[in-house]
Amino acid sequence: MDSTLNSERRPFSIKLWPPSQNTRQVLVDRMINNLSTKSLFTEKYALLSKEEAEQNAKRIEDVAFATADQNYEKEPDGDGSSAVQLYARECSKLLMEVLKKKPRSKEDSKVTSDTTPTQTLFDISKGVRAFIEAEEAEKLLKPLMEPGNTYTKICFSNRSFGLGAAHVVEPILVSLKNQLKEVDLSDFIAGRPEAEALEVMNIFAAALEGSALESLDLSNNALGEKGVRAFGALLKSQSCLEELYLINDGISEEAARAVCELIPSTKKLRVLHFHNNMTGDEGAIAISEVVKRSPLLEDFRCSSTRVGSEGGIALSEALETCTHLKKLDLRDNMFGVEGGVALSKALSKHESLKEVYLSYLNLEDEGAVAIANALKESAPSLEVFDIAGNEIKAKSVPAIAGCIAAKTLLTKLNLAENELKDEGTIQISKVLEGLPQLKEVDMNTNLIRRAGARVLAQALVQKPGFKLLNINGNFISDEGIDEVKDAFKKSPDMLGSLDENDPEGEDDDGDDDKESEKGEGNEDELESKLKNLEVGQEE
Repeated sequence: MDSTLNSERRPFSIKLWPPSQNTRQVLVDRMINNLSTKSLFTEKYALLSKEEAEQNAKRIEDVAFATADQNYEKEPDGDGSSAVQLYARECSKLLMEVLKKKPRSKEDSKVTSDTTPTQTLFDISKGVRAFIEAEEAEKLLKPLMEPGNTYTKICFSNRSFGLGAAHVVEPILVSLKNQLKEVDLSDFIAGRPEAEALEVMNIFAAALEGSALESLDLSNNALGEKGVRAFGALLKSQSCLEELYLINDGISEEAARAVCELIPSTKKLRVLHFHNNMTGDEGAIAISEVVKRSPLLEDFRCSSTRVGSEGGIALSEALETCTHLKKLDLRDNMFGVEGGVALSKALSKHESLKEVYLSYLNLEDEGAVAIANALKESAPSLEVFDIAGNEIKAKSVPAIAGCIAAKTLLTKLNLAENELKDEGTIQISKVLEGLPQLKEVDMNTNLIRRAGARVLAQALVQKPGFKLLNINGNFISDEGIDEVKDAFKKSPDMLGSLDENDPEGEDDDGDDDKESEKGEGNEDELESKLKNLEVGQEE
């Protein structure tokens, strides 16, 4: 595949996943205690010995971790909070299953009882990335051959299957396909010659044809059009798909058309991810047809796909039909002003949106203002707003601030790599004070000086639950840096690195801030003036 450079810049989110080994062990110890200590639940169901409790607790934690980790790997840009929640739910559920299966009486305890949590996930993706041939496949996949197994999810990612291994897998998949609900075949042919890789894909596709999958991941396989068509038998037979992942697959214009042609039913589709492909405008037009046929779509990711204005308009028009959308990620494309204006029309219809990622789309002021005005009147539950790297200037801030002020559930705001300067930063700071859920703000590389940095720090430092402010890469004076650090002296972890700040910096056009040229006194005057500026007030 002709890989594209991912130009998403300076991610700054705090990662909650994976948990440390110490955290995992603490959870195991807690479950051992719950299973072996008298409580309402153990009195109602059963009390396990310390040995039994330890054995089951370890098994429960392993299964829960694997399930949550697989979920997290499908959303690498997230902070891991959903994986943590799934981890906790799975542990709780499996714990109750063990208690309910354990015999209560002493006589009953003599009867052999399987207290092993139901195994639903079979995952060989952990460990070293490596080729897999027939002999190893037979050993590795042995649990899938056991009669009566309960696996509904399989993950063959991170292992490169040759023809021999594929022939071992084929009858196994045929025997399991009526019970399988989730299949992850991401990165499963790496390093294989094209002819062999295509034959392997054909074998897997034929074996799984007719299954009723809810989730299918074919990411990181350099598919191109030939690869997409190699999976044709499988794709054509799917009518229940809820999640489809085609990330980093070399999805060109022709491959995108093949996807559109080969997936006959997307009426149940909730998640569609196309990140990091070379789709282009014509490919985006084809993908837009898939989107139009997906009325239940909740999570659409088409970032880093070389989509320009024409493709952006097509995707935006298609998104108007997806009124259940909760998460939209279009980062790192070339929508431009026209694409931004078209997108704003779609966003005005999305009441359920919680996360919007629109960084590096070349929106400029006109496109950004159109989107801000649309979101102001819709998406009341918006939690994440990312509009970084769009050449937004201070004159557009009243509209941006008006939108932000209306989002009382906002937790993350990314306005990095724009040109907001002190004027825009102080206006944004004022509305941030009224957002009780806010946890992260990124305003790095915005030509911000001492006044803007000081006001922004003061607006955020006392906010309950706030976690991180990034104002690196700006033009803050040494005195301003000291003031910001002093503001965060009780919670220094809340302030990101400032190692790329340039106290001597000038605007790209050489027009240094007049306030800086005349001294720090004028920065204070600017701060005072803008503090009283009402959101939405015209210049």
